[in-house]
Amino acid sequence: MADQSTPEAPAEGTSSQLKKAVISRRRLLGTAGATGLALGTVGGAAGYAAASTEKPTPLASLGADRAMFHGKHQPGITDALQARGHLVAFDLAAGAGRKEAAALLRRWSTTAARLMAGEAATHDDTGVARDAGPSSLTITFGFGNGFFSRTGLEKQRPSALDPLPDFSSDHLDPSRSNGDLWVQIGANDALVAFHALRTLQKETGGAARLRWQMNGFNRSPGATERPMTARNLMGQIDGTRNPQPADTDFDQRIFVPASGDPAWMANGSYAVVRRIRMLLDDWEKLSAKAQEEVIGRRKADGAPLSGGTETTAMDLDKTGADGSPVVPMNAHARISRPDQNGGAAMLRRPFSFHDGFDADGTPDAGLLFVCWQADPVRGFVPVQRKLDRGDALSSYIRHEASGLFAVPGGAAEGEYVGQRLLEG
Repeated sequence: MADQSTPEAPAEGTSSQLKKAVISRRRLLGTAGATGLALGTVGGAAGYAAASTEKPTPLASLGADRAMFHGKHQPGITDALQARGHLVAFDLAAGAGRKEAAALLRRWSTTAARLMAGEAATHDDTGVARDAGPSSLTITFGFGNGFFSRTGLEKQRPSALDPLPDFSSDHLDPSRSNGDLWVQIGANDALVAFHALRTLQKETGGAARLRWQMNGFNRSPGATERPMTARNLMGQIDGTRNPQPADTDFDQRIFVPASGDPAWMANGSYAVVRRIRMLLDDWEKLSAKAQEEVIGRRKADGAPLSGGTETTAMDLDKTGADGSPVVPMNAHARISRPDQNGGAAMLRRPFSFHDGFDADGTPDAGLLFVCWQADPVRGFVPVQRKLDRGDALSSYIRHEASGLFAVPGGAAEGEYVGQRLLEG
């Protein structure tokens, strides 16, 4: 829960892109039996639309917004936070190896490109998202440590994918941690997100089995008059100092360079995933002032306790009338700052979660923490080690699940994600 903010989504660009996005699933599904079409391409989508006699479902701008599947980087990393998310991990099935993994990634990539364009799945589409557009759907794929031994690709396993060290605050459930394959799904329509989840899960066939799955949410885009940094379930503005794509060193910190090692990870990134339960009953007993001292920022507007606005630089040397630091020495925002951790930085892109209540009424709620970096040894690990030693927030959270995944660069047109690894 480092003190960093989420970047704005890049502009979608041309009116032609929006016209393509407006082609709804309802219109496409009406011609599911059409033949001779280049499925998964713009021409294929146009053919579907031309053959349909149904009028397209009108879409608001929220439904028409479209993220691109093909590109230098995978989607779902620098895109703006979406209202709904699913994180899911799979293990390769017994007997499945490199050949089966390649076929699965090929299927998944084809389907992801279609769904992100607002099109129906190629086979047996459920119709769940029939009346929806793309709704900013993003689908991201990654590989866990065990994937490489299961596919005979141990020599291609990156050293950055070595298991994370143990932290004293960990209470990890192995059954909800790690995994051979990881999928991140985000969308601004809950049905669109579920449709993607269900479609990809069905397409695993006999190649993989579900290991764990988690559901999350954020504030809906457009709910506020202007874009604002998200709040978490503690009521705190969460993510004020996230790296921004406009930063001169953004790519260096977040993405593996084109000349990186191994070569198949060029333009990729490493995702650390943590299920962080918030001990809300204890947190909510604190006064607002005490909560602010734990975080180091004002609850109302996210401004540092040293003064200013949310984006004002924190004055770590400022003291109060009694001579003590205005921002406590163990405040979360102080400890997690990059300049307090040798410049370590990561791009946070989390979802909140609420999975009901325990028998005693305790909420099972918190943060699905997802952060991106070029190297977790220089990003997540040093920050978490420092938080582990004295973060005031540690008394009010519990890390219950963890995973580290290598997320390769984006797939070009005609390629599938991970092709350079699996066919290299």
